[in-house]
Amino acid sequence: MSLPYTVVKIYASEESRCEGKPLPQAVMNYLRGLKVPARCLVTKAVEGCYENGETATFGVEALSYNMPLEITVIVPSAEKDAVLPGLERLVEDGLMTVEEKDVAWHRSGRHVIPRQVRVKDVMTKAPVSVPFSAPAATVVKALLSSNFRGLPVTDEAGRPAGIITQGDLLRRAGLPLQLGLLPELAAHHLGPLQQALEKFHARELMSPSPTCAREDDPLPSAVETMLKKGLKRLPVTDKAGRLAGMLSRLDVFKTILGGGPGQAAPRSSSAAAGGARTAREAMRRDTPAVGPDAPVWDAVGLIETTDIKRVAVLDKDGKLLGLVSDKVLLGAFSGHRAGLWDYFLSRLSFTPAGEKHKELIKAMQARTAGEIMLTEVFSVGEDEPLAAAIKLMVDRKLKRVPVLDKAGVFKGMLTRDSILRAGAA
Repeated sequence: MSLPYTVVKIYASEESRCEGKPLPQAVMNYLRGLKVPARCLVTKAVEGCYENGETATFGVEALSYNMPLEITVIVPSAEKDAVLPGLERLVEDGLMTVEEKDVAWHRSGRHVIPRQVRVKDVMTKAPVSVPFSAPAATVVKALLSSNFRGLPVTDEAGRPAGIITQGDLLRRAGLPLQLGLLPELAAHHLGPLQQALEKFHARELMSPSPTCAREDDPLPSAVETMLKKGLKRLPVTDKAGRLAGMLSRLDVFKTILGGGPGQAAPRSSSAAAGGARTAREAMRRDTPAVGPDAPVWDAVGLIETTDIKRVAVLDKDGKLLGLVSDKVLLGAFSGHRAGLWDYFLSRLSFTPAGEKHKELIKAMQARTAGEIMLTEVFSVGEDEPLAAAIKLMVDRKLKRVPVLDKAGVFKGMLTRDSILRAGAA
């Protein structure tokens, strides 16, 4: 995936004017006024000729000062419709060509993203949405089929009136487990779950009046809003207030990389995420950890107390052996007689478990973290360029990546949120 850009070339001469000003000056003033992420380059030829046969040269025999000019303007393709009409009006004497190009990288000093990139340049357009009347089962299906874990709810005019997230389903519909785990739900549990959802509709499940970004907002300000309000995604509206797109942290990461999955590793990481240039500078150090001999039940309690939802399993020297997550627990205990599925479906938290789960708890206390942990784990070195770490997370669709030192000692965890915060700082 690459960034779609539009390249405009204007072929004119030194004598070309627009409202009495030299054409290059008029073009640059126009672009500055639009406040779009445009690059402009003006070059003057050493020789050339025009359609009427006039020749321009620096040769001594035929000295000429009306040299040909080329004005190149490159903008994100999303800005094309805003830029082209004005440029056409400016060019009163000359030629203009338009060409679509794929840009592999876009860096801007030490900034996370070029300051004038707008939300509409990077957002996911035409996102999945549902109306007020959509039943809960439709909501869950739409969320599972979407790239987002947040579903906009629109009114009759297509304006975002609310948003439904995984948290809304857990709180309001009694969804027993995370959306990402639903596809693994045993078949005999799906029926009761679907029946429980039947009485709900999108209007009752949504969080009303969602925080939105406008498509013409600068991207850095939208990222700041996401961080300030602890949001993973923002609905994006057009000038009429209608839903135009969704902006997620993944969209921002792809912009930081200047591309997406399949691109070569960044050649320079100096501006990958503001001042944070390595994984060490952006990682979280509060990831819970246990030894391989710790009872699984201890790891379960730690998972419930952290938003990272991962527990690192470390040897006596602090080296990473593996990870324990809710998905790992499902695989390890789904065949137990008490049934971890029943445990989830009881809607009890892990800690205050009921009488019916005594056997499951006993089994969790009998087995160790080392026995059930996931050992095939992607990780990055603490000195890894942050751009390379982001690329790994984008390519592998990872939300969290362990950070190790050169000896394999666990140092912390990179998360999507910690990367954005490091970049904003």
